[in-house]
Amino acid sequence: MPAIAKAQPLANLRDRLWLVLSALVLAALLLVPARADEKTIRIGYQKYGTLVLLKGRASLEPRLKALGYTVTWSEFPSGPPLLEALNAGAIDFGTAGETPPIFAQAASDVLTYVAHEPPAPRGEAILVPKGSPLQSVADLRGKKVALNKGSNVHYLLVRALEKAGLSLKDITPTYLAPADARAAFERGAVDAWAIWDPYLAAAEVSTSARTLSDGTGLVPNHQFYLASRDFSAKNGPVLDAVIAAIGEVDAWARDNTDAVARELAPSVGIPAPILAVALKRQSYGIRPLDAPVIAEQQRIADTFHSLGLVPKAPTISEAVRKPGS
Repeated sequence: MPAIAKAQPLANLRDRLWLVLSALVLAALLLVPARADEKTIRIGYQKYGTLVLLKGRASLEPRLKALGYTVTWSEFPSGPPLLEALNAGAIDFGTAGETPPIFAQAASDVLTYVAHEPPAPRGEAILVPKGSPLQSVADLRGKKVALNKGSNVHYLLVRALEKAGLSLKDITPTYLAPADARAAFERGAVDAWAIWDPYLAAAEVSTSARTLSDGTGLVPNHQFYLASRDFSAKNGPVLDAVIAAIGEVDAWARDNTDAVARELAPSVGIPAPILAVALKRQSYGIRPLDAPVIAEQQRIADTFHSLGLVPKAPTISEAVRKPGS
């Protein structure tokens, strides 16, 4: 009996330690899937731009690892489908020009404006074939104009027509993605094409297309970085890390356009010398949205609402990420 009495405390201690250890192991196993799911940022990018450079250089991953996060990347052909994915909850962060967020925000209150790049009005234009008799935007009356619906150039076309005393009702908009629009442009199925870089630079070089108007004096052509409202609210430090990493790539790209062109050429499928033309028209220097940028974006929203292109004019200021959030 004495021997048994002495052994009992040791057995109880071992049992307690085993129970504690088992509980810890079970808790860890239960937490792993949720933690992995919660600690991933899903980024949408396009073939051209700072995000594809950031992906290629893998300079974001170490920043995120320090915060306990990983990243997955998804490629999109343009801004509208990227923001459809954001609205649908398929990605957490991405980039688009100034018009796609208007359509996305009018459809849902999911997105948040996180930051923007300075204006780049020469990075989009309305083109006509080299031998076209059209000499000005006013000559587009009754003509077919190809464009990607809901993209930046949609607003450029509206503003250019407005300046010329016309409206979308005076032309025949032909809504096509860039590749299809270029094919239609080259075979003469449309009279003009509203397009952005680097497709703009490629068309200028390879087809000798003429510019009727670029964005100068008409539109700022901002590039925005956007996140889902829910992700932004819960993952502020992660967004800060992403923006900081973009800023570093931006600073390098601004002073090394030829090197950037060589790096992007294989993924974009456009020769480096042509990409260099586009990159020199691009703007650099990521920054938070200020009052003038918010006001300009609101003008775009109001314009599209007045034209009946969106059912309501979203309030831009309500979707801007607040400092420190």
